Order: sequence, then structure tokens, then C-alpha cells
Amino acid sequence: MTETVLSSATREVVIGFDRPFVIIGERINPTGRPKLAAEMAAGDFSTVVADALAQVEAGAQMLDVNAGIPLADEPAILAETVKLVQSLTDVPLSIDSSVVEALEAGLAAYQGKALVNSVTGEEERLERVLPLVAKHGAAVVAISNDETGISEDPDVRFAVAKRIVERAADHGIPKEDVVVDPLVMPVGAMATAGRQVFALVRRLREELGVNTTCGASNVSFGLPNRHAMSATFLSMAIASGMTSAITSPLHPEVVQAVMAADVLMGHDPDCSAWIRRFRQPAGGGEPAPEGRRRGGRAARRAEPGP
Repeated sequence: MTETVLSSATREVVIGFDRPFVIIGERINPTGRPKLAAEMAAGDFSTVVADALAQVEAGAQMLDVNAGIPLADEPAILAETVKLVQSLTDVPLSIDSSVVEALEAGLAAYQGKALVNSVTGEEERLERVLPLVAKHGAAVVAISNDETGISEDPDVRFAVAKRIVERAADHGIPKEDVVVDPLVMPVGAMATAGRQVFALVRRLREELGVNTTCGASNVSFGLPNRHAMSATFLSMAIASGMTSAITSPLHPEVVQAVMAADVLMGHDPDCSAWIRRFRQPAGGGEPAPEGRRRGGRAARRAEPGP
């Protein structure tokens, strides 16, 4: 089974087919957050600190770090942000930029094995990013679009992903270190967006043997009650074989949906993570006795006889 191993200086996280789903916290990203962009450009990282700690507390196993601020020194800011976040938490990081020089600066500052976010199928991008990934022994997110843009045809997106996996191998990067993003389109604009992603994830797993990720909130763009939609999407994506996602763990319904899906997929043995998170204590802070748990009568009926 394919396992993508990421690490900080002291902690390892594995993205894998038979592993619990990995939530990669999306909040350290100034895109669409003008206040955060202005702070980071001015050297104020107070919101970055708060977002990093809050996401880990809420359940993120990794954090995505982006410093894409127009007219700013993105390589320097990204490197500083990486160092700061690694001083606050030991979760591995996804270093996120469309600027190759910023990726290089972030990787140089990083301690451990990072996830590089990202490479696309454009020839120039492949030739610049893949050697950098190989040099630093990192893993990489492969986004399934190329010079022609984002195809609405899932077969085309699969072909682009296959080409990236093959080109990565040419640079000595094994398929275990390529995490494919099949590209989630807004379901409000494309009614088949969900079905396309679920089918693509199954093909990527079965035919290419690669792990997958996505920007989960894209699916609900433009819709009301977005977090409920994203949570349901993630449950269905996990059932289709998706193994990680870049999303916000600060919305309880998202974390609950992921953890419930892990239980139902058999990725949370004995429901131990679910119980630790959600079991209600009895009075005085002690766990409730077996017979007083919610559903106790049904549970007793389900118990095997003598």
C-alpha cells in the first residue's frame, strides 16, 4: 500500500490508503485575506501564530504555509513563516507557492521532509519544481492541469496526473512521494463536479497507486452553508479513497465528518480516536459507565448471547 511519509524535525505523519485521513490546515494563506496579507508584508505574524496553534488544537495533522502577497518579497516572507511555524508546533508542513524561488527558500528553511505544494503539468513547471523536490528529498502535490488549463473532462485530468507521476519518476521521485490533486470544481457551477472527483480518486488509487489531496472548500464555493457541504464532500471523497485534504479544521462539522469517515472505513481501530474526542464525561469529569452511555439499551441488545 502506498504511504507518503512527511516529517518535521521531531514528528512523522503518514498519508496512506489504510491510514487515518490527514487534515492539512489551510488557514496560513493570505490569498483572499487582505488583513493577513498586510500583516505578513509588514512583518507582523501574530495572526499566523494564532492560526497555526488553533488549527493544530482543532485537529490538523499538517499545516499548509503560503506567503503569496503581491509586490512583497515572497521568498523571504515564506522562509520566515516556515521557521516561525516550526518553532510553534511539531506538525509537518506543506510549503505552498506558485513562485519557484519561494519554494526553494521555504525548503531551505524547513527542518524535516516537507510536502511541496505544488507542481502542475506544464513542461516549464515540471522542469523547475521536480529537481527542487528531488534535491530536498521532499514530497510534492501534483495538480492535474497543464498548459491547456483545467479540463472539464476527468479523463484528461487523469492523463495529466499520470504524466506528472511519470516525470517525477524520471527525477528519482517515487510515486509514494507524489500526492495528486484531481482538482475539485465548484459543484454550484458544475453539477457533476463531485462525481468526477470521486471517480478520479478511485482511478488514481487503483491505476496509479498514488495518494490524493484537494482544496476541499472549492466544492462549496458560492453556496450557502458551505461547511456542511464541504464536510459531506469529504466523507464521500474518503469513501472513494481520498487520503488527505487541505481544509480548515476550525469548523467542527468538517472534523467530525472526517473522523466519522475514518471509523466507517476501518481506519480508526476500535473507534479509539472517535471515543477520545467525543465521549461525554459523567459528573465530576469521569467517563460515563458502560450502562449509562447513550444507546446503552441498543448496545445491550446487540451483545452476543451466552
